[in-house]
Amino acid sequence: MSRVRSWILVVGVLVGAVGGCAEPQDGRGPATADSIAATAPGTDVVGAPLDASGDTLRMGRPTPVTTRPGYDNQPAFLTDGSGLVWTAIHDGQADVYRKIEDEGGPAPVTDTPESEFSPTPRPGGALTLVRVEADGRQRLWRYRADGTPDAPVLPDADSVGYHAWLDSSRVALFVLGAPPTLHVANVKSGTDTVVARRIGRSLQSVPGRADVSFVQVGPDSSVAIHRLDGASLTTRRLTEAPTNAPTGDHAWTPGGHLLMTTEDSLVAWRRGRADWRPVAALDTMDVSRLAVSPSGDRLAMVVAE
Repeated sequence: MSRVRSWILVVGVLVGAVGGCAEPQDGRGPATADSIAATAPGTDVVGAPLDASGDTLRMGRPTPVTTRPGYDNQPAFLTDGSGLVWTAIHDGQADVYRKIEDEGGPAPVTDTPESEFSPTPRPGGALTLVRVEADGRQRLWRYRADGTPDAPVLPDADSVGYHAWLDSSRVALFVLGAPPTLHVANVKSGTDTVVARRIGRSLQSVPGRADVSFVQVGPDSSVAIHRLDGASLTTRRLTEAPTNAPTGDHAWTPGGHLLMTTEDSLVAWRRGRADWRPVAALDTMDVSRLAVSPSGDRLAMVVAE
């Protein structure tokens, strides 16, 4: 597999450390193949049981999903809950891997000369990925079941970093720039609407609704979780984040709990509450991204090595 090319687009300073589509740690300039391989943080994907059946959430004992040295990041549960997909960097090359419950260890989904990031299930069961192409574009692609690229989902949409589906035909896009912007694109009509600016990297589909949550970074560097209404394409503030990290990594349970992490805890918020409540101590784990299974019984976390 070839090394990630030097022309990969980068995320600005609002996004922070590496963990997305190959942005450098300082976010200040183009990433070279060697710098990406050298600066991509060592991270693992860790899973844990999650009891989200009541008003009080409980997390069980974490166990590793990945154990190799290097970058394993961006976990997402498959729509049927059978397993996880994530991005892994091997020798500077990013591909998507998968682990199905009770089917052994991780297995590659993609193995291409290009790099693939941000694996995200699309309503209906397909998988969409951000592909860094040979000509330097960074577009959203659909992939066949055997892991080979099929075609761009949005041929004209470039500089895509992350995405979350509102429904089967509309997708929210984190578009790289200074500042990063939130777009809603219709894959059937081709329309593209900018709905917010100065956003963090975390976009999450809201369970049971054609909505997407995102992080809004204020002029004073404050961080709040906002919701994009899929019907009106308007946004509204939900709550202040429990941390000022501009990445704003968060996830939803099917029952409507919003999960984030602080320096030492997993915390939860839901509508009608003014405060975030502790779910579990993270002890020495340095946790960033989160993902919750469709049934709400499992949690995936990205942990620094």
